[in-house]
Amino acid sequence: MGASADHGFKIVVVGGFGVGKTTLVRSVSEIRPLNTEETMTQAGAEVDDIQEVRGKSATTVAFDFGRITLDARNVLYLFGAPGQERFWFLWDRLFSGTLGAVVLVDTRRIDDSWYAIDRLEKHGTPFIVACNDFGGPVHSPEDVRLALDLDPHVPLVTCDARSRESGKQVLITLVQHVKTRYAGPLAPADLPRQEFV
Repeated sequence: MGASADHGFKIVVVGGFGVGKTTLVRSVSEIRPLNTEETMTQAGAEVDDIQEVRGKSATTVAFDFGRITLDARNVLYLFGAPGQERFWFLWDRLFSGTLGAVVLVDTRRIDDSWYAIDRLEKHGTPFIVACNDFGGPVHSPEDVRLALDLDPHVPLVTCDARSRESGKQVLITLVQHVKTRYAGPLAPADLPRQEFV
């Protein structure tokens, strides 16, 4: 269905190491996602701090890719970026031509989100922040906004990256934010008004 679409819209999912970017792309993609996960080895233990992500056995080394067909004319292409600092050089290229971005956050490690937010602001890329539920302490939206120094216009949502329905709501929030931000002559007029199927 998406192969004959007139318009493809690129969305990037970014965030720190182990926050659930690959999981989010997998949960919402209508196709079997392309991913570049590799098994973590002892050699990487000196480079990647896994203290806060115990049990993680694989990591993205390039990017993940998925697709969602919105309707007969419009498709979302999803790119999940690697979270480790050594791969951040890929992000600026990945942001090129992006409709918008989701910054996925683990509130237990909120400092891991700073770089993503900083780069998106520098690029002028519209983004939302989605707090992935890892079952830790619950933080109020006000506390998360304050900790991330978020502008009031940036949407903040909670999600479970494992849930297709939750992931869809994150993407709907992003598309609505982009439409609102670019309302007027710069609006991507072909973005459909209906929700994802």
